[in-house]
Amino acid sequence: MMRRLVILMTVGAVLATALILINPVSSGMLRLALVGAIGVVWLGVLILVWPSKGVRLGWAMLPGLVALPFLLPGRKMDEMELRQRYVEALTGFEGSPYHWGGEARRGIDCSGLPRRSLRQALIAYGTGHADGGALRMALEHWWYDASAKALSEGYRGYTVSLGRKGTVKEMDYTGLKPGDLAVTQGGAHVLVYVGGNRWIQADPGLEKVATLDGRRDENHWFGAKVTLHRWGVLADP
Repeated sequence: MMRRLVILMTVGAVLATALILINPVSSGMLRLALVGAIGVVWLGVLILVWPSKGVRLGWAMLPGLVALPFLLPGRKMDEMELRQRYVEALTGFEGSPYHWGGEARRGIDCSGLPRRSLRQALIAYGTGHADGGALRMALEHWWYDASAKALSEGYRGYTVSLGRKGTVKEMDYTGLKPGDLAVTQGGAHVLVYVGGNRWIQADPGLEKVATLDGRRDENHWFGAKVTLHRWGVLADP
């Protein structure tokens, strides 16, 4: 009877984990639920394999093995390489549908696009360079959500202001680097510069992620007042 209950609990937690992962929306409640569901899966499997000493030991060690890369020492990151990975991640979302609160290719919103892209870049960089600092930063960015407004306010030191404002259509792009953020006044929307006068955004009007020329193309957000910002990890030392 107890074994059956454990099996049902574990299967339910697996289903819950899958449902959370396929849901494009990212929120604090869903992150807590995901961590809890994964914990239940791990505990349930541990109970089920307990009679087998070898399997039990391996499964019990699994959380430590997963955590190990995050415990590696941090290093000074190559800003150019990280920026390149970040921009590649941004453009990889081209055409993805707009979904408020989304942070996935199945649906993503304006602030989710730069957050998710930077996180992907940090994970790729940290894995490739065995850099625990980059991996820990990616984990922190995943756990602490940041709206467009929060990004414009330097939430948790994630971004720094470039001290410039105007409209995408008319402002001077001198000094802008690919990956820099333009946040509308009031924090309703964020666009990301990708170079060559082009900006990528998850646009609710277009209902997708699109890259447009800030000088030549017509777009509602290109005429809105914005302030310019840069991710702290990509800022000049």
